[in-house]
Amino acid sequence: MGESVDKKGDKFKGRHRFSAAKNAKYAQPVFAAIDLGTTNCRLLIATPTPTGFAVKETFSRITRLGEGLVSDGVLSERAIKRTIFALKLCVKKLEKYKTVRTRFVATEACRRAKNGAEFIERVKRETGLTLEIISFEEECRLGVSGCVPLINRNIRYAVVFDIGGGSTEVSCAKIDKNNHVKIEGFLSFPLGVITVSEAFTGKDLSSAAYRAVVKKVLSYLQPFEDRYGIMRLIEQGDVQMIAMSGTVTTIGAFHLGLPVYNRAVVDGMALSYDDLTKAKRKLEKMTYAEKEAHPCIGMQRADLSLPGCAILQGICEMWPIGEITIADRGLREGIVLDLIRQENMQTGKK
Repeated sequence: MGESVDKKGDKFKGRHRFSAAKNAKYAQPVFAAIDLGTTNCRLLIATPTPTGFAVKETFSRITRLGEGLVSDGVLSERAIKRTIFALKLCVKKLEKYKTVRTRFVATEACRRAKNGAEFIERVKRETGLTLEIISFEEECRLGVSGCVPLINRNIRYAVVFDIGGGSTEVSCAKIDKNNHVKIEGFLSFPLGVITVSEAFTGKDLSSAAYRAVVKKVLSYLQPFEDRYGIMRLIEQGDVQMIAMSGTVTTIGAFHLGLPVYNRAVVDGMALSYDDLTKAKRKLEKMTYAEKEAHPCIGMQRADLSLPGCAILQGICEMWPIGEITIADRGLREGIVLDLIRQENMQTGKK
């Protein structure tokens, strides 16, 4: 391609220019996280900033790793192949960066599956990635950590929950006198959008099935309420609710009528229980084909929208705070923040 000339007339080889850009790219330490759930495979690559991190690259793919898990207790070959394909795409993105620290985790589908450990070994062979199956307690901790920027420090308690594909995790966190967020209790119950969807025949939930799911959610939450007395704190106006997951981000975008999903608009938005009810009623009236065609639902979530609403309604009925804050963040963000803290401790940075 010959030589290039800058504005001052100095000559330099194109490859020198590329090297300079490459060095600049690697000037900041790079951290990466993968969150492999029952429904999604998510990647986050980021660099630290004084207040948190700056996103270099993200990736999300619906793989439905837990599809069919309820019926036979194993990860199916089709689901495994879809997931490994998505993980190979993650590897291609990771290869562009020189990462300082990484952590790649798997959650409920791998915790529950009889062949979960075998799947982890296969991922290692076929992609080179080392996945770690984490406990639900660690999943809750990382999820809350990722949502900390959205927590209102003027309200002393937060109920943080994540409606996944195979389970739902709930945490009760307290903001202490030093303004730190501490988890006081956590719960995982085996209802997620995929498990609920597969438990009932047909593409959508009937009214009776919907109400049955809500009642089941309430039965799982009652012992948690009995132990931590969240209703008493709600009556004092001292509880906020932070909701993670594709279910709530989809409902938020659907409620806003967005022509295409926009994370910048949805992440951190407040949604009242009345608006949640309106969105659910609109979803009930839509045909399955209309849901598939909707830009914020689509073919991959059309059958999951009402199961997600049922789980969400159960949580809202148990704790009638009146409003949720939607978080398009969670586990992978919590992992990256953890990695940055570990690196800072090792290098002596504050």
